[in-house]
Amino acid sequence: MGSFSVWHWLVVLAIIILVFGTKKLGSVGKDLGSAVKGFKDGIKDESATKENGTN
Repeated sequence: MGSFSVWHWLVVLAIIILVFGTKKLGSVGKDLGSAVKGFKDGIKDESATKENGTN
């Protein structure tokens, strides 16, 4: 009863792919990546304005 092995995670991943399909998972990954990129850009812009002394 401890942690899951690699085989357990592979079976879970296979089930997820069967349920959602690779196309939908790809679009979810793309959306998540663009959201993370937007968040990083926002943080970078915010820190740049604080360094310049403007709000």
